[in-house]
Amino acid sequence: SFKLRAMAYFPVAVALCALLTLALGSVPIVINTWPFTNATAKAWSVLASGGSRLDAIEQGCHVCEIERCDGSVGYGGSPNEDGETTLDAMIMDGPTHDVGSVGCLKRVKAAISVARSVMEHTTQTLLVGDDATRFATEMGFQQESLQTDQSRAQWEEWKSKQCQPNFWKDVVPNPKTTCGPYYLPDNSPSWKRDPSNSLVEGNHDTIGMIAIDKDGNVAGGTSTNGLTFKIPGRVGDSPIAGAGAYVDNEVGGAAATGDGDTMMRFLPTYQTVESMRMGMDPQTAAESVIRRIEKYYPNFQGGVVAVNKTGHFGAATHGFNLTYSVRNQKLGAVKVFVAPEV
Repeated sequence: SFKLRAMAYFPVAVALCALLTLALGSVPIVINTWPFTNATAKAWSVLASGGSRLDAIEQGCHVCEIERCDGSVGYGGSPNEDGETTLDAMIMDGPTHDVGSVGCLKRVKAAISVARSVMEHTTQTLLVGDDATRFATEMGFQQESLQTDQSRAQWEEWKSKQCQPNFWKDVVPNPKTTCGPYYLPDNSPSWKRDPSNSLVEGNHDTIGMIAIDKDGNVAGGTSTNGLTFKIPGRVGDSPIAGAGAYVDNEVGGAAATGDGDTMMRFLPTYQTVESMRMGMDPQTAAESVIRRIEKYYPNFQGGVVAVNKTGHFGAATHGFNLTYSVRNQKLGAVKVFVAPEV
């Protein structure tokens, strides 16, 4: 079948992509997780027309918020246990090292733009929940429902299946067979790691983007609606500097996607940038941090894309197939690359 033939060629494609990235580096450049090519193209058009790196990140990520890329970015996707969609986003500027982030943002669609307002109009870094929404309203953003007929139906189907899968453990009633509310048992067991993974395909496809302008200045950003059926109040890795994305104007930048609750414990994008600072190329740096996570969580799903100051780029993944989008002058158009699996 076509699928079987495609699977057979996948390792070859990975090897070719790894070789190509060594020869195709240049600045300015835009790189982002997943084949969200409209977002890449928008960010590139901003840079190519003389726009700023921050405008490129904001406008590129916002394309995904409007297009609802893969259902995992923007409104109308990934309802939580209460059926509500909430958003996480961040933006980071290399020359100033300033960051603005929002987590569990409710009832406002333009999460990346609210994050930029946090960065540019406050001395704070991260605002969350209803208070983030209040801030957004004060900044002139419109409040509206993030729920759609599709997300409502998705949530109702999940409820009808006894709330499976979910993200609870060591509570009663048994979260593997029934819905909550959940409570601590009378004799709470000692802590132990649960090797299971509640992630399903399409449940982790954050857009993480890095842009380097013609002067070599770097910026990064992320936007996501998080895990489907997450516990209300959950904030993932995407709005955390050093987890979802990280940039250093002397080095380059990195962005992550996948199991954010696991990955944020390792600050993978910070570590990737620091590895590049110490002399690793982007490909090796990405692979190194993925191996570090895999050592503790062999069943995790996640990936990192990275780019250095000269525009050389790379990526690595574990537990799922990761593709990523790149645009620079050498490529001539947005191209999608395959990340090697570690």
